[in-house]
Amino acid sequence: MKLWGGRFGKETDRLMEAFNASIGFDHRLWAADIRGSIAYARALARAGLISPDERERLVQGLEAVAQEFAAGEFVFLPTDEDIHTAVERRLREHVGPVADKLHTGRSRNDQVATDLRLYLMDEIPPLRQHLTDLQEAILTQAERHLDIIMPGYTHLQHAQPVRFSHWLMSFFWAFHRDRERLDELERRVAVLPLGSGALAGHSLGIDRAFLATELNFPSICENSIDGVSDRDFVAEFLFWAALLQVHLSRLAEDLILWSSAEFGFVVIDEAYATGSSLMPQKRNPDSLELLRGKAGRLVGHLTGMLTTLKGLPTGYNKDLQEDKEPLFDAVDTLNLALPVAAGVVRTLQVNPERMEAALDDGMLATDLADYLVERGVPFRQSHHLVGQVVRRAEALGLPLRALPLEEFQAISPLFGPDLYQVFDPHRSVERRASQGGTAREAVRAQIARARSILAGR
Repeated sequence: MKLWGGRFGKETDRLMEAFNASIGFDHRLWAADIRGSIAYARALARAGLISPDERERLVQGLEAVAQEFAAGEFVFLPTDEDIHTAVERRLREHVGPVADKLHTGRSRNDQVATDLRLYLMDEIPPLRQHLTDLQEAILTQAERHLDIIMPGYTHLQHAQPVRFSHWLMSFFWAFHRDRERLDELERRVAVLPLGSGALAGHSLGIDRAFLATELNFPSICENSIDGVSDRDFVAEFLFWAALLQVHLSRLAEDLILWSSAEFGFVVIDEAYATGSSLMPQKRNPDSLELLRGKAGRLVGHLTGMLTTLKGLPTGYNKDLQEDKEPLFDAVDTLNLALPVAAGVVRTLQVNPERMEAALDDGMLATDLADYLVERGVPFRQSHHLVGQVVRRAEALGLPLRALPLEEFQAISPLFGPDLYQVFDPHRSVERRASQGGTAREAVRAQIARARSILAGR
């Protein structure tokens, strides 16, 4: 018997049955659906709508259904349109006609909105822990390789020397923002819609504050129409997931480049690499390529969800059935992607010799400009003068440190014999000692701040 079939005198078309059904994906809401139904049965008894005996029979029946799901013994029937139908059908088989009272004053509109929020409230803590584990792996590697100097890049061109640990910590702070956004998102997920009915509210005296306490919701939706139709929390989670995956993708892209033979800065552990079916020598960074590729998948989920929401009229619409598959897939994707990323970082082999060998004098051109600034030359002029020095060195086919002093002084008499001390990348990084800079103590300070942040969680 359909939950909604009383006014219909004609069978639903077979293709429409398949098109309408959501049991193929919303079955994973079974625990949330049963948990919400148990709380609702207790609320019905508090409102005097069912007897204490009926409440206990409903609760025991629902717990029996939950045990079947947990044991993998629940059998779906072709008539189970969605998880709500399946649970209620099986409950009726356990406890008889009293099961028909469970839906009193409740709509699948507020039921599914509650289920989805309960599901996400359960999924957020493990995701937060995965993110913490990745940050911990980054911190450990940054501490282990504090003093390695490497080229820093902008536009994928040599820019200035930086510490490898400084580069690593740049991702720690990106992931820290992701943690902060998840904390804020969690608060907006944990808003109870149950008791909103189909859209107009509950007419039979249900205690929504009791429901909120039973289900551990710290707040209750203030408007029943908004309560059943709000999917901001889904869109916001998908945005969070997409942005986090973009951060993972950027980390992956750097490591893919740096693990190539041309760079050789790092080696990806064999546990996170694969081979070629044709070329025996290959060691492919497939873990990183998948991290990069999944970003497109999650950005697509966000775009699809926003497109679904943008034109909906007020109240619940069946279009909202499209919220679950992208949400479930985003959760599943991150539950794999985050531990894999942490494993890659944790097992990463670093080649400091190749990093230092990639440094060149051109990366110290800004230090040369600073040399003139310290002698009273305005920076715009010193920038121009050093540009001329670089051009002259290129014309002579010499690195900057090999350019004779007279060539420097022909461009500016302020260049003195001491200018050659500029051509030391270790000196260069130590000069960047401002908070957030790449000097040793500055990096140590940000690592300490990062450690205190993780310790406080």
